Amino acid sequence: MLDFGILFPALLNGLTTGAVYALVALGLTLIYGVLHIINFAHGASLMLALYAVYLLKEKLGIDPYLALVAVVPGMFALGYLLQRVVINRASHGKDENILLVTLGLAIVMENLALLAFKSDTRTIETAYTLSTVAIGPATIALPKLISFAGALVVSALLMLLMARTDLGRAIRAVAREKQGARLMGIDVDHVYAMSFGIGLACLGAAACFLLPAYYVNPQVGSGFVLVAFTIVVLGGMGSFAGALVGGLLVGVVESLGGLYFGESLGQIGIFALFIAVLLFRPQGLFGARA
Repeated sequence: MLDFGILFPALLNGLTTGAVYALVALGLTLIYGVLHIINFAHGASLMLALYAVYLLKEKLGIDPYLALVAVVPGMFALGYLLQRVVINRASHGKDENILLVTLGLAIVMENLALLAFKSDTRTIETAYTLSTVAIGPATIALPKLISFAGALVVSALLMLLMARTDLGRAIRAVAREKQGARLMGIDVDHVYAMSFGIGLACLGAAACFLLPAYYVNPQVGSGFVLVAFTIVVLGGMGSFAGALVGGLLVGVVESLGGLYFGESLGQIGIFALFIAVLLFRPQGLFGARA
């Protein structure tokens, strides 16, 4: 039995990691909830956002947190165009087509990154990279604490947008009944593109919060997309609250799993939790029963 002085730092570390996981999963669950497609290019899109933050820091000296004002709109524009030009054209045929298209996009993005940056793992250094903050018996890296707060703020803003704005109401209407929304005068194709853009904008924010304490290489998105898919199913497909709670839960389980079984085996707990939820609540923690 571990004492509180060891358990509390692991719990705190898990929450900070889980908040960023949740932000990545929120984008994925928004795209699934509205467009009803599984975006296999989600991880590769996160990788592109991480490289954008990296280049802004290394070439122009822009702090990763200040890069939010450029990377988030940039990722939104990329998502909007991808949906309009590529995804929308492939979404009128068989369901398999859209899966292959998003998988193909992921392969193209990763190979372009490999061509441009080789397979080297890159990190950045800032004045606060090694700074720490003491919280009770725990000492936590300042970038992780900022990423935790930032991810929660962005998640709250996204939920406010969905609940209180005309765009949010239009997105929820299209997600629930596409034909009915169209009859009410809602431009469904525009809502689809806006939803895809917002989903990728979440990745832009996640990249800005991640990079001061993380790394980037062409394969970095693969690990995140696997965890994000797990969170989306765990929380309930299309549920924002489920993605947020699921992300925090997965972060804590991963951290505690690493504490008990070693860092390399930390993710065993995630998949044990995932299987348990599927067995006892297959619709996910916040999902509606069919």
